[in-house]
Amino acid sequence: QVQLVESGGGLVQAGGSLRLSCAASGSFFSINRMGWYRQAPGKQRELVAVATSGGTTTYADSVKGRFTISRDNAKKTVHLQMNSLKPEDTAVYYCNVGGNVFARGAYDSWGQGTQVTVSS
Repeated sequence: QVQLVESGGGLVQAGGSLRLSCAASGSFFSINRMGWYRQAPGKQRELVAVATSGGTTTYADSVKGRFTISRDNAKKTVHLQMNSLKPEDTAVYYCNVGGNVFARGAYDSWGQGTQVTVSS
């Protein structure tokens, strides 16, 4: 089983910045993709950004040019640098990591979620 611990959420004014971090831990596992999703009140969870082991990054159109995803493969961590934040970025942000556990197969793990609130 792969566990994820998130950090870095909080309250910020519009135009400000926040950095989210997520660390993966467990035994005998590899990581294929690391990403971030978010869910605003009354809305479905949506993809924010994902980074694959091959180096490909994908962003939601709404965050392109403002958010940057980065991963440290040695430390098994993923970060989301969020700049020029807008009130509509307010949501609970979830880390998502997928890969393989030795002798057990594929896994898909989620973090506990961290609140990001952007005031106008």
